[in-house]
Amino acid sequence: MEVIGGSWVELQPLHNLFEYTMLTDDNFLLYAVKNYNNPSCTGMKEFEDDIKRFKYIKRLLRKYKKTGGISEKLILNHIILLYNVFGAFIIPSLFFKIEEEHWSQVKTFLVFLNYLPDDYMINGITNEAEIPLDNFIINKLRKI
Repeated sequence: MEVIGGSWVELQPLHNLFEYTMLTDDNFLLYAVKNYNNPSCTGMKEFEDDIKRFKYIKRLLRKYKKTGGISEKLILNHIILLYNVFGAFIIPSLFFKIEEEHWSQVKTFLVFLNYLPDDYMINGITNEAEIPLDNFIINKLRKI
């Protein structure tokens, strides 16, 4: 398989939640709705607010790359909230929604939360073991 511009991530079976399916811009929302489980949700606004958390994480990681400062507790909060309503679907979603240059930071948070399965394949090509952990973020997380 070939990855063109990082525009897709292949979903791997995680706890029998997913079939082997290619996650694309066209089908992301379909899979997000399918995996959304928020009993207190009363409408689309809440779902859309939860989807925006991917954008917030992305923005915080860009700020980290630019300034060297990280809002680790805020990122953890967003990831935990996403996991609470989407379950394991957030793992391929984060790698899909966030640029490859930030995968090291994403992986660090997912490992800290024990959300990332061993030998997880990203886009069917990259094994998570090939992505290094971010030492600065590790040190920040150890202080929590």
